[in-house]
Amino acid sequence: MVWTTSEAAPAAELPRPPQRTRRSAPNPRPSRRAGVQVPWWFIAPAIAIYLFIVVVPSVRGGFFSFTDWNGLGDDWSFVGLQNFADVFNDRAARAALLNTIVLAVVATVVQNAIGLALALGLNSVVKSRYVLRVVFFAPVVLTPLVAGYVWSYLLSPNGAVNEALRAIGLGGLAQDWLGDPRFALGSIIVAIVWQFSGYSMVIFLAGLQAIPDEIMEASIIDGAGPWRRFWSVILPLLNGAVVINVMLSLIGGLKQFDQVVAMTGGGPGTATETISTLIFKNAFALGEYPFSVALAVVMTVLIAGLAAVQYRLTSRKAS
Repeated sequence: MVWTTSEAAPAAELPRPPQRTRRSAPNPRPSRRAGVQVPWWFIAPAIAIYLFIVVVPSVRGGFFSFTDWNGLGDDWSFVGLQNFADVFNDRAARAALLNTIVLAVVATVVQNAIGLALALGLNSVVKSRYVLRVVFFAPVVLTPLVAGYVWSYLLSPNGAVNEALRAIGLGGLAQDWLGDPRFALGSIIVAIVWQFSGYSMVIFLAGLQAIPDEIMEASIIDGAGPWRRFWSVILPLLNGAVVINVMLSLIGGLKQFDQVVAMTGGGPGTATETISTLIFKNAFALGEYPFSVALAVVMTVLIAGLAAVQYRLTSRKAS
């Protein structure tokens, strides 16, 4: 059969290669650790110790807050909410509650503001940044009781602070910092901020070093200035560090005891009395055990409530 030029010759049909069935990749061999459950008796000792040291005393204390037990004998009777009514009707307890909240809030704000400022400054390329980090973190290694005694010496009427003011011609500003109700609580806050600002600084430094350099470079290219980069880039990316720092400093301030005992003992009067110091005095000095336990329950509820609210607000910003 002859094909003309106007008609194209059909292409010869080539045999099609056999289609390969695509095999699914074999499932990787499961890890030996995948799905392995740790035997319960591995964690049983830790759970038992935690129950014995924390849970059982807390439950017993909560129970005895509704009784008139004196903490020594076996006799007790149920009194309901009478101990809690005494707590809120007691003038010293109300003053301690107010002082505790003021101390915790002010110390939290100032401590974290200074810690963030130090972290921003020491996250730069300053040559002495490593030495300065050690210097600012050094007070943290002191026990709060020792730090309190140091500051009680510095702020005494003839202490280093007043002597320094007199030496530079500002003797009129010298005060009885720990004996005057107007300055006593503020002096304790200064001591707390001095000791724990370095702790907040380290946590903020960890958050700053986790921010990718590409994000900062992109914000600079877009024309963002230092303040715009801080508010719009750095601070949102530091939300996790802010949550941790605020929560730790807030809880620490609400249960503050060591510095207060070392510096003022709760005085003058009730000017620096906190819930923790009042619990100690009523339980071990006055023997009012039910009142002290009820006050401890109030402090526990207060700490848990404020920590939950603070965590909810800050985590909502992150989402």
